Amino acid sequence: MPHKFVPNALPVLVGSFPLWDHSEAMNLTTQYTPEILSWPQLPAHKEEGMLAQFIPGLPGIVSSNGKIFLDDEGEAFHADMVGFYEEYLAITEGTADLIRSRFSLKADTAGGFFALLKAIRTRKEPPLAIKGQVTGPVTFTTALANRKGIPIFYDLQLRDAAVKLLMLKARWQVRQLRDCGVPVIIFVDEPGMAGFGSSEFTSISREAVSQCFKEMIDGIQAEGGIAGIHVCANTDWSLILSLPFDIVNFDAYAYFDRLILYTQDVKRFLESGGILAWGIVPTLSTEALRKETVESLAVMWEAGIRRITDIGVDRNTAIRQSLITPSCGMGALPLDLATKVLIMTRELSMKIRGGFTHP
Repeated sequence: MPHKFVPNALPVLVGSFPLWDHSEAMNLTTQYTPEILSWPQLPAHKEEGMLAQFIPGLPGIVSSNGKIFLDDEGEAFHADMVGFYEEYLAITEGTADLIRSRFSLKADTAGGFFALLKAIRTRKEPPLAIKGQVTGPVTFTTALANRKGIPIFYDLQLRDAAVKLLMLKARWQVRQLRDCGVPVIIFVDEPGMAGFGSSEFTSISREAVSQCFKEMIDGIQAEGGIAGIHVCANTDWSLILSLPFDIVNFDAYAYFDRLILYTQDVKRFLESGGILAWGIVPTLSTEALRKETVESLAVMWEAGIRRITDIGVDRNTAIRQSLITPSCGMGALPLDLATKVLIMTRELSMKIRGGFTHP
């Protein structure tokens, strides 16, 4: 893995906030995770849903009665698809400007990104790293359907176009942020991978999923970015860990026991320089969040690290190659509990970093 980013158990956020104002969300991000800044997504704005936020630029998109679908019939669609691929080729061959292309993020659908840019420009010192995110190709292509209601994942051309759209939106973020001179991380957010490997996913092949992810990873890394994946549930971890992701963000609160079953995969990932982002502050259960404390989560995290060392990974290496995160976004939480997540994520990271030997 080519990146030189060593996180040393620093805190970073997954993305969403239960707020309306991007500046307010960015201020909280700066307060609680100043070392690794990220841009907030505010799902209270319908245009910031996981599908809606990254769909602009894809041919054939129709919004009707509050639903989004892809209309792949008619001459207009085919002409736009030709234009899409012409622009894609021109950008990847270096003859067109990615920054001003259809693959850019816009203020009306990604206000948090521009709040992040403003926050970076007004800081006296740059952060240690910056994080962006993009909806993952499996989530995107299984959620977006054609006029007949069939997810576009099952149409090879439409899936290919969607993956290229998402990949270039990820590259666009890296290109915008890398001038700050610090590592740029892009998380590929994949809630749609929950349960992959079970009988419910028999129609989706491992090879097809791997191909989608490899195109995303290659694009992010080619731009100089660090490629991460966020899966907030159980999945086929052997698949995820076999791919050249630099960071794997998992729900360590609920699913660490599932991840560690893939002993050799975890060991190989860490030995190759991979980073585990421990989503150990619960966000998917308000009951769990209300009862947990920094101390109780530290005990849970310590038990996890012991199991990592039991498979032959040096303790300090494992901690150096760790990030501390919420288990998922905070967009569905009440604000008081979202604030608790922010506080615990930061304080848990500080507690961990205070107890290990830095290089």
